[in-house]
Amino acid sequence: MIIQYLLALTVINGVVIRGGRVLLALYALNMGADPFTVGLIAATFSAFPTLLSWPAGKLADRFGTRWLLLVGALGAFLGMLIPWWTPGITTLFIAAGLNGLSFSIFNVSIQNLVGLLSNKQNRTNNFSNYSLMMAVSNLLGPLIAGFSIDHAGYGATCLYLGLMALAPSVMLAVWGGVLPGGSKQEGKGGGGLRELLANPGVRRTLATSSLLQSGQDLFQFYMPVYCHMIELSASVIGIVLAANAAAAFVVRLLLTRMIAWFNEEKVLIYAFTLSAVAFGFVPFFSNGVTLSLIAFIFGLGMGCGQPIITMLMFSHSAEGRSGEALGLRMTANYLTRVVGPIMFGSIGSAFGLAAVFWVNGLMLGTGGMLTYMGAGENDANQPAGSSNEKNVKQ
Repeated sequence: MIIQYLLALTVINGVVIRGGRVLLALYALNMGADPFTVGLIAATFSAFPTLLSWPAGKLADRFGTRWLLLVGALGAFLGMLIPWWTPGITTLFIAAGLNGLSFSIFNVSIQNLVGLLSNKQNRTNNFSNYSLMMAVSNLLGPLIAGFSIDHAGYGATCLYLGLMALAPSVMLAVWGGVLPGGSKQEGKGGGGLRELLANPGVRRTLATSSLLQSGQDLFQFYMPVYCHMIELSASVIGIVLAANAAAAFVVRLLLTRMIAWFNEEKVLIYAFTLSAVAFGFVPFFSNGVTLSLIAFIFGLGMGCGQPIITMLMFSHSAEGRSGEALGLRMTANYLTRVVGPIMFGSIGSAFGLAAVFWVNGLMLGTGGMLTYMGAGENDANQPAGSSNEKNVKQ
């Protein structure tokens, strides 16, 4: 039942955070902000996951997650309440920072708890269900925010999302005692970053995670740019992107069976390969139907990649340091979101848009090769205290 409790927290907080991101951007535009200011608001949100995910993971390992999650829930609550109480560009920046704080704490803490509260038999299923709940919140958050803005206005939508954010706060205050505590000390083997990165599995998973994140982000940005360049309509572009999202949801429904048939590494190799081929084919087509099919195929690869990488990072982490490892992964992903667009923007300017797709396809293929090189090492080199030894009985 504790896993279901965590999944409920994931959906509610995810709806608030993702709906809030859409709301804050649109609210700023409604106030007359220019695109640069809107970009700064988005950057303010991303700053906290970049800076705090790793420290949040370390705190979760040492002191448990109940109070961390409560701080995150209250951050989301205040982040939505402040713009309702005092509308203005400044308060939107404050709201973005508080929402980013909530996102960084919640994601790292709940991912770690899903791993700790699972055993070898149900861990894949639990992580798959967690990823499904994230997909549900990604869908519901923008929908709820959009319809609420149209029917009630921006200020009222801030209030509604703020009140929704109170639900996790109440749930954690009342039932948070069922969550496991921390170790009250540094994880085994030290506590520094050097010891954490000494594990080749951790290093390899960080690299593959960054490659996967780069592929997903660049698809979300450059696919609409490419579709616009070949003069597809906005509605067709929306269908192409929706096909990608639908594939990610579908493949996560099947992820547990796929891993049972093969294993995590093999499925991840197939995911990288499928995504690399799909990305490389984009510049050869200009038909909306074909591009939607390519987007769907790409979504199949990307959709199963993230949950598997989360499982692998948890498995490779040492006893008492799984939260720190997952936090480091999120930090690496957000750094990739900063570096990736700059690097590929330069490639696109110098060699054209097609080169962006081909180079990124090559990078995704490299992710598949890294996974292939490390296949089979999970059992042979698994650190003491990982897998079943890190479990907390439900």
